[in-house]
Amino acid sequence: MKEKGRKVIATNRKARHNYTIIDTYEAGVALLGTEVKSLRDGKASLVDAFATVDDGEVWLRGLHIPEYTQGSWTNHSPRRTRKLLLHKREIEHLVGKTREGNQTLVPLSMYFSDGKVKVELALAKGKQDYDKRQDLARRTAEREVTREIGRRVKGMTRG
Repeated sequence: MKEKGRKVIATNRKARHNYTIIDTYEAGVALLGTEVKSLRDGKASLVDAFATVDDGEVWLRGLHIPEYTQGSWTNHSPRRTRKLLLHKREIEHLVGKTREGNQTLVPLSMYFSDGKVKVELALAKGKQDYDKRQDLARRTAEREVTREIGRRVKGMTRG
């Protein structure tokens, strides 16, 4: 059986900037038919999305999947709460970590894997402003180093 790749639908680009990622999980999503059709068109937004654990179940809130354009009265509500499908022991682990404090569940990306919609969920800790500035400075320094190495390899500067 040949393996199908991942087709990314949406990514949360600000999540890695605003949070320190501790651990990641892959979760399935319980969806309606019109939601899947809308996702196949590549329409979704993870900007305000977050996950919560209520009564032993994980729920994805704030995810925006626009209504399906060819849909009828059976269309879904764009910002409804959606259930995430995880193993019981993973849920218990997440409950323990989020109740500890200062940790939250943030979706990093949404994608199709073998025809099924999956969410990459991260257990994360919020960054302070100085952490964000340090990360930005580190990335800028690394970028400058690789540029300089590239210039030296091409013979543009003498070292």
